[in-house]
Amino acid sequence: MLLKKLFGFGPPPYTVLGPQEVAEKLKSARPLIVDVREQYEYAQGHIKGSKNIPLRQLPERITQLGSQDQEIIMVCASGSRSSSAANYLVKEGYTNICNLNGGMMSWQRAGLPVKR
Repeated sequence: MLLKKLFGFGPPPYTVLGPQEVAEKLKSARPLIVDVREQYEYAQGHIKGSKNIPLRQLPERITQLGSQDQEIIMVCASGSRSSSAANYLVKEGYTNICNLNGGMMSWQRAGLPVKR
């Protein structure tokens, strides 16, 4: 905890999931998948059922996410923007936030379905 306060080290304040873990969750649960890429990136391929809210629009569209305790999985191209979005949501009081490790690149490398 001290290292995190002093240097920003430590585990993220959200859950990090691999592509297979997200795919498994989608089989049995109904998490909200939020893709924070730009609309043109989203149109090139996304996880079926995901909601596109570009990172820059997240603060003004946060009310579209619903309950602060709903499971929300953040997605982007590589995991960087979605990590920033996950951190933002945790700071805003959301308690069940996950991030897709490696983003859509890892999802596609795992051979998982992409909607176009």
